[in-house]
Amino acid sequence: MDLDRKRTVGIYTLGCKVNQYESEAIAEALCKGGATILSPSQICDAYVINTCTVTAESDRKARQFIRRAISKNPEAFIVVTGCFAQTSPQSIANISGVDVIIGNTDKLLAAEKIIEFFYGGKKNEAPQIIVNDIENSSFEQMSITRFDRTRAYVKIEDGCENKCTYCIIPYARGKVRSKDPYELIREVEELVAGGCREIVLTGIETASYGKDLENVDLADILCRVDKIKGIGRVRLGSLDPSLIKPDFVKKISSLSCLAPHFHLSLQSGSDRVLALMKRKYNSKMAMRAIELLRAEIPNVKFTTDVIVGFPGETEEDFINTCEFVKMAGFLTVHIFPYSRRDGTPAATMADQLPTDVKSRRLHELEDICATVTKELLEREVASSSVRTVLFETYENGHAYGHTDDFIEVCVRSATDLRSTLRKVSFESTDGKLIFAKLQE
Repeated sequence: MDLDRKRTVGIYTLGCKVNQYESEAIAEALCKGGATILSPSQICDAYVINTCTVTAESDRKARQFIRRAISKNPEAFIVVTGCFAQTSPQSIANISGVDVIIGNTDKLLAAEKIIEFFYGGKKNEAPQIIVNDIENSSFEQMSITRFDRTRAYVKIEDGCENKCTYCIIPYARGKVRSKDPYELIREVEELVAGGCREIVLTGIETASYGKDLENVDLADILCRVDKIKGIGRVRLGSLDPSLIKPDFVKKISSLSCLAPHFHLSLQSGSDRVLALMKRKYNSKMAMRAIELLRAEIPNVKFTTDVIVGFPGETEEDFINTCEFVKMAGFLTVHIFPYSRRDGTPAATMADQLPTDVKSRRLHELEDICATVTKELLEREVASSSVRTVLFETYENGHAYGHTDDFIEVCVRSATDLRSTLRKVSFESTDGKLIFAKLQE
């Protein structure tokens, strides 16, 4: 039988692109069961809170969203899943009103449990906890067919085995598990057939795709994706610089679908700090990765993440990071002050830096990065090139989108250009995006 149309579900998603993908898979499963998905800001019959635990602040936000859902409708069924649910189920169980807590091994159970509630269930007096051994789990098969107007995230890998000293995620996500190549290709084919213009292949450690499979790695699967009929742009999730070696670059450099934009997970430009973090590369290797890609892929751009104020980071270490950022010429840099995370080796390291030092370094690096970005965009404007933009949003007579190398572009338009590819000529920049004119 069909559910009453009024049985509604709101989904709060915190954290990474993998969580976004998994929430969409849960939403599609709920719709197949007869439920209707609404914004979580509305009063719904049930809520799913898909949590993150990368920092202590992430945990705080997760608890806040759980309580918000309960207060919005005390009679609603509350299902909590994700990384915080995997690592700290009892902390969630202490919140009155939660019905089910599901870890990272069976996230689609969130949809099953809610449908069961809708077909005659009642709120649990104590939450049901379904949290299994993450280290011995397999890749949870899920797929999506829906996407926003322009792009879809496709999860190709789960887990991370790097055990960086600042990161709790390996304990929340477990070992590397890869999506079956045939299932991956089938999912992308369906999204493309449905009109998706851009696919982002992502994972907890995207570079490790295929590590647990035979005769396939990230470069191989990209070559297969490139052959899909009608494939548009393909981007990759965050990559460890140690992946970027000559053989990998040679394989991917001729692919027509792959966007010339790479997000490298740098974290620091100081070799000493990288060693303290237990990263798999040093600054020379990271720069070599950038140089290899620039030599083989025209107009390639790079974005990155940087942590400032890691325990023991000296002024010299920080200066080395600043110099690396200048030399690399990143399009954008996401900068984070180090946040102590209980359960990680870095949390007990000596020489924890005070908040004011971390804040000063963050603002100094932000200023440097703003200058680097402005200079890069000014060079692009000066080149007078005609570029193709995939437009994503439209507001107050202006359309916004990105070039294949991830430059944000704004044009005046009397019509909504969302989901269209249009040629533009660059005219000016404010240092953050480029203002352009549509080509007739």
